[in-house]
Amino acid sequence: MGNETTWHDALRRCAGTRARRWLIAGTLLLGVAAAAASGAGDGAQDRTFAALSDPVQSLMSALLPLLGILLVRDVRREPAGAPLGPTLLAAVLVAAAVGLFGAAACAVAVAGPHPWRHAAPAVVGGLLVQVIAQLVGTGLGLLLRPVPVAFVATFLPLVLWLALGAAGGLREWLTPYATARHLLSGDLDAQAWLRVLTVVLLWPAALNVAGVLSRRATDRRAADRRAAVDRRAADRPSAGS
Repeated sequence: MGNETTWHDALRRCAGTRARRWLIAGTLLLGVAAAAASGAGDGAQDRTFAALSDPVQSLMSALLPLLGILLVRDVRREPAGAPLGPTLLAAVLVAAAVGLFGAAACAVAVAGPHPWRHAAPAVVGGLLVQVIAQLVGTGLGLLLRPVPVAFVATFLPLVLWLALGAAGGLREWLTPYATARHLLSGDLDAQAWLRVLTVVLLWPAALNVAGVLSRRATDRRAADRRAAVDRRAADRPSAGS
């Protein structure tokens, strides 16, 4: 019990290597760059918090799933049956922190007569966008063992969004990117929230459930192989008999 990973341990591992620190730094720098570029390029009347949230949070959410993949990779290295919950909690906390950082970057760059219109729901939307992105990463990391393959798979939501270009309505219900744009606009009606819920169930929820089931099946197979080896060793006659 004393060797079990806690969410504090998982949180420390988020920045436990140089590569992960660079990944986090790159994610945050993307947000700062997007805020600066959007603030410089838009007219003052367009630099509302909600308008800035779209490019800032969307760009940061592109890299964040990579960190989620690396975090669940740590769990794969632990003994069979190691709890996944603390790592997922740490992943969500990091995603929320990234979302808050993005909100701060947007707040610095706002201008115009009504810069804070829809700001509060856009902040919530930014947090949700980053959490969804992070959990898509953890789900892919659980399902796909080779890390490079899982990294490449993070492009699947974008590929689906592009593939459904001619079917705009389906984009709204099936792709995280379309959901992110709604969340970051800060102006959602009941149907928009229903689309958000659908995407959450189809992507982060389904991927992580499938990943957990796959990990349990792998652990069972490994346990069965060890049990078979132990049985053969027990049945083998000793050298002195």
